[in-house]
Amino acid sequence: CALPRREPAASAMAAATATATRTSFTAQAVRVGVGVIARRPDGRVLLGERRGSHGAGKWAFPGGHLEVSESWEETAKRELEEETGVQVGLSSIRHVATTNDLMPADGKHYVTIFMLAEVPQSTEARNLEPHKCKDWVWITLSEIRKIPPTRLFTPIVNLFDQGFQLDSC
Repeated sequence: CALPRREPAASAMAAATATATRTSFTAQAVRVGVGVIARRPDGRVLLGERRGSHGAGKWAFPGGHLEVSESWEETAKRELEEETGVQVGLSSIRHVATTNDLMPADGKHYVTIFMLAEVPQSTEARNLEPHKCKDWVWITLSEIRKIPPTRLFTPIVNLFDQGFQLDSC
């Protein structure tokens, strides 16, 4: 299910970011983010509404910054546990997609590495960082696709623009 990295297609969000040029938009650095798609056997994934940082008010997967010397799997494991209390083994985490995410309104440029983490059906998430996330919900990808792009975090919009299909993973 891993797709080749492509530039975002012309969705509402991608069209807005595409208007930013190198001269009108400068980020201090390109950062690497890791988004964790925690999936239960029923196909539902974990999604939360962001608070207190870029993308506030938008829905996103758990995740955060890749730290120096961490593997993508280690970052996914750490971020999932720090934010939700959900513990997974490194062997249950794998790379499924990568996006190039320009966020000119926030002065940010990220490369986001999406990692799939298979979790048991009984998994419950706790909101361990309420200053960063309003709450966590288990939701299907088709339900996420019904959320207006303006309410989704840019990396998810770009992920969908690439044609990502979780059911093929």
